Amino acid sequence: MTIFINGEPVDADNARTIGDLIRNHQLREETTLVECNGIALHKRDWATRMLQEDDRLEILQVAAGG
Repeated sequence: MTIFINGEPVDADNARTIGDLIRNHQLREETTLVECNGIALHKRDWATRMLQEDDRLEILQVAAGG
C-alpha cells in the first residue's frame, strides 16, 4: 500500500495503523506529531487509526535547542 509521508510516496511496510508506522520507522512517540489527511491526531488514536491507500501524513519530530 502506498501512502505519502511529508509529500513523498512511501510503501507502508506492512503497517496497518499509524502506531505501527511510527514503530516501524523507530520514531520516538514522545517527540512525534502526526497529521493525517489534514487532521492532527492524538497519540492515543495512533493504535486504532487504520492506514488507507493514498493517506497523506505529515510527521514532525519536535526538538528542543538552546
